Amino acid sequence: MAKPTEIKLHQKSRVLELTFDDGFTCNLPCEYLRVFSPSAEVRGHGPGQEKLQLGKEMVGIDQLEPAGNYAVKIHFDDDHNSGIYTWSYLHELGQNYDQYWQNYLEELKKAGHTHKGAQGS
Repeated sequence: MAKPTEIKLHQKSRVLELTFDDGFTCNLPCEYLRVFSPSAEVRGHGPGQEKLQLGKEMVGIDQLEPAGNYAVKIHFDDDHNSGIYTWSYLHELGQNYDQYWQNYLEELKKAGHTHKGAQGS
């Protein structure tokens, strides 16, 4: 399992920059991390219970809190802080960014919501 060797939070651009020990690097927008939070509030308690997150275009990160040596807890500025992002989940989010982001935008459109931010576009 790949582990991050470097984690940089860019507050102004609202991007979390990750470098992993397998050489993989990625830049994950705060909005992307927020809408794909591994918390039960977002993912539900089983398949098909996911809750589409609306209006998160301008969300930022207030704090990154280590969770053991396997994950990080992200404190977002909309008071969401219940997701534990394992290293493998962050790696997955980085590797599948284009596909996951496109799926999210399509779900927003189906729900009749217009995406108002420039992040990820």
